[in-house]
Amino acid sequence: MAEFEQLLIEDITEGSGTEVKKGGALITAHYRGFLEDGTEFDSSYEKSQPFQTILSHKKVIAAWVEGLKGMKAGGKRKLLVPAHMGYGERGFGDKIPPDSNLIFEIELLEVLNRE
Repeated sequence: MAEFEQLLIEDITEGSGTEVKKGGALITAHYRGFLEDGTEFDSSYEKSQPFQTILSHKKVIAAWVEGLKGMKAGGKRKLLVPAHMGYGERGFGDKIPPDSNLIFEIELLEVLNRE
């Protein structure tokens, strides 16, 4: 895969539920995370439990905050994440090397927007 500078978003399935309005929404999702070579580094499916988090820069990588805006519950989306919107030069643990572009497939199960 070629270097990419910005977040690329590809809708696999359009959802019909509640839409993620902005950061701060509480989301519940299943996801898989891959390195560019296709190596899976994380999966909520493997843990048999969906991932729940608040969409904020303190909780998740920037690509999730930006990449889930406008997505609706019930939808599936692929995010092609440039390193600077992922874990950057730090990398993450022993699974994500520094300066890695990442690929996430996200299935949005539930959205609770803060008013």
